[in-house]
Amino acid sequence: MATPVLLPQATPAPSEDGPVPVPAALARLLPGRGLRRGAAVSVADDAGLLLALASGGAGDAGGADAWCASVGLPELGLLAATGYGIDPGRLLLVDEPGRQWPEVVAALAGAVEVLLLRPSTGAVPPQLAARLGAVLRRSGCVLLVAGPWPGAELRLSVRASRWFGLGSGHGLLSGRQAQVLVEGRGAAARGRSGWAWLPDEHGVVRGLTEAEQAEVDSRMDTRVGSHVGAGSGLGTRVEQARGGALAPAAVGVGFGERGLPGDAVGRGRLTAV
Repeated sequence: MATPVLLPQATPAPSEDGPVPVPAALARLLPGRGLRRGAAVSVADDAGLLLALASGGAGDAGGADAWCASVGLPELGLLAATGYGIDPGRLLLVDEPGRQWPEVVAALAGAVEVLLLRPSTGAVPPQLAARLGAVLRRSGCVLLVAGPWPGAELRLSVRASRWFGLGSGHGLLSGRQAQVLVEGRGAAARGRSGWAWLPDEHGVVRGLTEAEQAEVDSRMDTRVGSHVGAGSGLGTRVEQARGGALAPAAVGVGFGERGLPGDAVGRGRLTAV
C-alpha cells in the first residue's frame, strides 16, 4: 500500500495577498515587481533562472507557510534548490508524473505557493492550459513552466551568460552573470532586459554593481564592434550564449572564447553535483 502524503494547508486566495516575491535583481524587470498570484510563467531552457524565480516565494521571503512543488523535473536536486535559497523542508518533488501531470498540478496548486513544471507529454494544448489556468487563479498558485506555455502571462529567457571560476577550461564554476529578457502580455508587452548574477560566488541572486555593469557594457560593445567589422550578423554570439545550472557551483568543463581568461560562455546545462 502506498504511503499517504500530507499536503500543506492551501495558500491564501489571490485577493488576500500581493505578488509572490522574487529576488530584487529580477523584480526590477517584472511588472508589479513580483509574480502575480494565479499566473503562468514560461521560462525558456534555463534551470538557473527557473530556480531563481522560485526562490522568492519558496524561501524566507515567502513566509513560514510558503511551500513549493516540482513536477516533471527529475534532474532537480535538493542541493540545487537549497543553493538558490529554497527551503528543502518545504519542497515537494514529483519527478515522474507521466500522463497524469495535469491532475498532479491541479491537486498541488491548492497547497503550494509556487509550482515548477515540465510537462511530460510535450506540447500543451491551449484548452488544457486554459483549464489549469482557472485552477491557478482560484488557488493563487504561481506556475513556472520549463518551456513554452499557451497564454503565459510572462516569458523569461536568458539571452547571454558568462560563467566565472574556470581558468583554462577546467575548475570549479563559482558564479554566472546572465542577461535576462522578460516579455509577455499587458505591461510586459514591450519587453525588458537586464543583467544579474544567477547566482554569484556566494550563491546569491543579485544585481550587478556599477563596476560590474560597466565591465559587461564594455565587453558587449567590443564584441558587437568586432562582429560588425567582420561582417557577421549582429547578436549571433549573444543568441548562442545560453546555459542553465541546477546548482550554484558545479564541476565541469566550460566552452569559453579564446583570449578571454576566466570567461566561460554557458552553452549547455550543468547538472547538480
